[in-house]
Amino acid sequence: MTLYQTTFENFNKNYMGSAAMAVIGQSCLGAAAAMYILSHGTSIGQMIQLGIIVLACILANTSILAQMKHKVVFNFIITSAILSVLLIILNNFIL
Repeated sequence: MTLYQTTFENFNKNYMGSAAMAVIGQSCLGAAAAMYILSHGTSIGQMIQLGIIVLACILANTSILAQMKHKVVFNFIITSAILSVLLIILNNFIL
């Protein structure tokens, strides 16, 4: 089994607890990404990055609240977390 499959199965088995923890975790990670983005100013590039990260976090949280299929929710959470980490790395080390 792949890492994705085993992680999804664990997420699916304990959906209520996992979804609650995911909301907290990915929201905090998104807030940290927004902080790093805004620490470099408010130019158009930073506003585009900020819009991307806000949209990713909103989609993840909305998918949980809208009770979408578990696989869709899981994919939104993963996407949000990966985007947050990438933007933190980009703004902290590269820019």
